[in-house]
Amino acid sequence: IIRQCTLLRLNRSGVYYRPVPQSEANLKLMRLIDAQFLETPYYGSRQMTWYLRRLGHEVGRKRVRRLMAIM
Repeated sequence: IIRQCTLLRLNRSGVYYRPVPQSEANLKLMRLIDAQFLETPYYGSRQMTWYLRRLGHEVGRKRVRRLMAIM
């Protein structure tokens, strides 16, 4: 594996990396963000955070920003 990574100019850590799937809570928030974004595409992370908080979800702006970036 070391030789193959050297030839391909890859880091060995990238070969062994296994992505972690999103949690159910994050998927639920992403669905809510997506539905609201279709109605108001001009909402940024701040307004989306306020929207989710009005629905009763305890979220921070950084989390919303990260989820929006993933989407």
